[in-house]
Amino acid sequence: MLHLPARYVDDRDANPPLAFPEYGTTRLRAPRNDLVLLPQRMGELSGPVFCGSAVTESEADLTLVGSGEAIGQRIIVHGRVLDSDGKPVPETLVEVWQANAAGRYRHKNDSWPAPLDPNFNGVGRCVTDEHGRYRFLTIKPGAYPWGNHHNAWRPAHIHFSLFGRAYTERLITQMYFPDDPFYFQDPIFNAAPAGARERMISVFDYDATESDWAPAFKFDIVLRGRNATPFENGQEH
Repeated sequence: MLHLPARYVDDRDANPPLAFPEYGTTRLRAPRNDLVLLPQRMGELSGPVFCGSAVTESEADLTLVGSGEAIGQRIIVHGRVLDSDGKPVPETLVEVWQANAAGRYRHKNDSWPAPLDPNFNGVGRCVTDEHGRYRFLTIKPGAYPWGNHHNAWRPAHIHFSLFGRAYTERLITQMYFPDDPFYFQDPIFNAAPAGARERMISVFDYDATESDWAPAFKFDIVLRGRNATPFENGQEH
């Protein structure tokens, strides 16, 4: 028997607006006309399913690239991927990318005068286990200037991309660190509504810290799930 997906609920209060004046580039890329909402088809709600067999365990260690070890403070970043009912999402792809300890990306468009690390590419991926858990070993990224406004600096952060179990659970977000001094002036962080932006801040996890090796930060991620909505107006279609 075919079971239709459950009704989605409105999650507008958890997401930043498409246009946020303090975030300069949204003035150019945010849509100016009303969005056209397309009905969700069964293929978008039930698949495709990611096959994690191509992902190796070594891809979750960002500190060992090239001929040596990356420069900077090693950190463990771990957590669970959950749906909106709090149930774990197993066997889903989690990808990360980040700046190095000096705050520079290995990217042709990043040319600010901070050193590149020959042993750090800043990219990694893994697949969640049967309990929805993921884990990376990486280097704590540095802050960097980005020209959005005078003396603009991005707080230290790690980008996350999650495949979920269907297109409607696709999520790209950023993980921040506790007590970062640059939160007050960062429009990307502050574009998220108060009460929701705090969900992007990781928690220092002393219990997961490995003695004489690396402190740990916990970052649980909630996907859309069957009770969250892919529609902006929250109405059933």
